[in-house]
Amino acid sequence: MSIENIPEIYINKEELVSDLFVYDFKMTEDVVRTKVNLSMNMFSFLQEGKKQVHFADTSVMVNNEQSLLIKKGNLLWTELLDKDNIYYCKLFFFSEGKLKRFLEKNVEKPKNSSAETPYFTLSNDDYISGFLSSLSSIHRIAPIFKERALNLKFEEILFYLLSKYGRRFEEYLYSLIAGEKSSFQQIVESNVFSNLNLEEIAFLCNMSLSSFKRNFTKEFGESPGKWIKDQRLQRAKQILAEGEFKASDIYLDFGYSNLSNFSAAFKNKFGVNPTELGHK
Repeated sequence: MSIENIPEIYINKEELVSDLFVYDFKMTEDVVRTKVNLSMNMFSFLQEGKKQVHFADTSVMVNNEQSLLIKKGNLLWTELLDKDNIYYCKLFFFSEGKLKRFLEKNVEKPKNSSAETPYFTLSNDDYISGFLSSLSSIHRIAPIFKERALNLKFEEILFYLLSKYGRRFEEYLYSLIAGEKSSFQQIVESNVFSNLNLEEIAFLCNMSLSSFKRNFTKEFGESPGKWIKDQRLQRAKQILAEGEFKASDIYLDFGYSNLSNFSAAFKNKFGVNPTELGHK
C-alpha cells in the first residue's frame, strides 16, 4: 500500500507551500486504513460520513456531528460514506511555526500539561458551521490578501475553541509543539489488540517492515508475528470465556479476515474450538 503525503498531494505544483492551507475533500467510495504521512497539523471538519484514525498509541472514530484536530505524523485513516454515499470534510492545515507564534502572543503556557493524545475531538455547532461557510468563500479574496485573510480565520477558530474548551484545549495546543514521541514498546503494546497488521503497525512506528521486525525481536525476544498472534488469541480466549460475545462477534477485531481462519488459529493454540467457550 502506498503512502499519501498530505497536504502535499493536494497542493498544485505551481503553488508555494504556505503556513496555512485549506482543502475540500470529497469522496464517493469507502477508503480503509490509508497510510498517511501528515506533514502539518490539521483540522478535519467532518461534514458528511465517518472517519476513523489510528495513531501510534491510540485511535478515534467520529461522525458528522464531530470534527478532529490532528497532530502531524504517521497515521492510518479510514473514511466511510454516509447513507447518501457521500464523504465530505474541509481540511485546514497549519504549520507548527504558525501555531507557536499564536501561542506565544496569546496564550500563557500551562505549568502542568496533561495532554497526551495526538487528537482533539470537536463538537460541531452553529458557530463552526458559520466559520466553515466563511472559509469556503475565501477564494473570492484577491490572492494578494488571501494569506492575511487565512491568518485571521486561523486565529478566529483558535480563539473560539479556546473559549469553548478552556484549559483542556490550551494544553492540547501546547502539546502540538512539544515534539514528544511514543516509545517503540508503547506503540506496539497500544496496538496489539487492534486489527492492524504488522506493516501498518510498523508504519505507525515510522519504520520499514524489516526494521520493525529487527527492533521487535530485540525488544520482545521473539518474532512480532508470533508474539502479536499469541497475545491476540489469549485476549480473545478471555473475552469468549466471559460469555458475552461469540467468535463471530470478535474475529475481525483481532485481525482475522474470516471466522474460519480465526477458529483454526484458536484451536491450534488452545486445542478447542472457540465455540466451546462461553456461548454454545
